[in-house]
Amino acid sequence: VYVQINKTAEDENTKKLAKEFFRKLEEHDEQTLSLWKQFRDFSIEEYIRIYKRLGVHFDEYSGESFYREKSQEVLKMLEDKGLLQKTDKGTGIVDLSEKKDLSSFATLVRSDRTSLYITRQVSPSVDLAAAIDRMNKYSWDTMIYVTDKGQRHHFQHLFQILKLMGYDWAERCQHVSFGLVQGMKTRRGEVIFLEDVLNEVRSRMLQNMASAKTTKETEDPMETAEKVGLAALIIQDFRGLLSSDYQFSWDRALQSRGDTGVFLQYTHARLHSLEQMHGSEQQTDVNVACLQEPDAIAVLQHLLRYDEVLYRSSQDLQPKHIVSFLLTLSHLAAVAHKTLPVKGSAPDLAQ
Repeated sequence: VYVQINKTAEDENTKKLAKEFFRKLEEHDEQTLSLWKQFRDFSIEEYIRIYKRLGVHFDEYSGESFYREKSQEVLKMLEDKGLLQKTDKGTGIVDLSEKKDLSSFATLVRSDRTSLYITRQVSPSVDLAAAIDRMNKYSWDTMIYVTDKGQRHHFQHLFQILKLMGYDWAERCQHVSFGLVQGMKTRRGEVIFLEDVLNEVRSRMLQNMASAKTTKETEDPMETAEKVGLAALIIQDFRGLLSSDYQFSWDRALQSRGDTGVFLQYTHARLHSLEQMHGSEQQTDVNVACLQEPDAIAVLQHLLRYDEVLYRSSQDLQPKHIVSFLLTLSHLAAVAHKTLPVKGSAPDLAQ
């Protein structure tokens, strides 16, 4: 449907029909609202189903419609504060320039009086009405917007307008932008849907597991392939700066060696197997003083950096620090696994 409607939308008549539908929606036309509600319910059901595969849960789904009336209240507030200006073309704008010469401005209202993107919420970003409502509702400490980097100027304008309206908490709003993933294709073609990607990575991992000589039999190969495949995608996406574009490669992402999610899962599986074979009880009184080997000390020193790495990621909102920490830890653990055998060692040392 998405592909088809985007092709159809190139037609001018279709664009006019879309604008008319949008106008009816803003005017609370009963039939239009009913149709919209059906689409919304279908969409949220799909969101929940797909996000569940990723282990992601949202407490609330508040989309564009929730702020339809509230956006009009925001426009009234802007008018009362003298911030909303009307142009010769009939559009409503807010002057963002320091000298108030309209060298920088944001358009909030179309000439037909329907609200624009910045005054209403269009997932995944949040607009003026949503920002104000969420502060009133949650009294949050920090609000973080995560969108593609193409929306950078939109959020700069959003934060500026909030400040002009007198909301000091706008200083605590942050925008985390992500880059483009280039070269990603699935067997269904160029247009990429998240579910297609998840199915594709699971299918490819199943093939890799079936062809690998070292793969052990599992109770549920499909579930294993799903988990390892998801790790591959996540690590591939988070290992660099979020805002950087990168060229995607299925072969590179699914390699079992190197800095990949598959390698992380492989290392975790080896350590878990070692724990099962030699006692799974967690030891809280381990005598680390008996570890004198350089490879053991290297692992311990790296583990001591964990809090520092978490703090750094929390400050610049870049997961790459945690990914780098885990990958380095996995490489150190792989070396230690070869040089520091648990089997046959003294009990204290084995622990």
